[in-house]
Amino acid sequence: GEFFFQKQTRRNNRQIHKLSILKGGIRKRNQAPFEVKGFRLFDKVACKGEEGFIFGRRSSGFFDVRKLDGTRISAGLSCKKLHLLEKRQTYIKEIRKEEALPPLPDGRDLRA
Repeated sequence: GEFFFQKQTRRNNRQIHKLSILKGGIRKRNQAPFEVKGFRLFDKVACKGEEGFIFGRRSSGFFDVRKLDGTRISAGLSCKKLHLLEKRQTYIKEIRKEEALPPLPDGRDLRA
């Protein structure tokens, strides 16, 4: 009655620095650091009695936690309320309950 749903994570497709260079030749970062308070993007965490993945990190220590289907558990949850279950991998996995198949159109069966 259950199955694994998996999704491939994105890697290295964001601009790291802003285009305008500040005085003194300092380049300003365009992203939050890779690891914030011990959590990274796409880490599997437990919060509010549910399992979710970190989809947004802020340098203040608050995180956007969602499930793989996109349902948001919390838009800004403190790192103190999160518990790390699993570090990120190339494929992130979620267990889903099997739902009933939708009815097929007339004249078609599963082998068509």
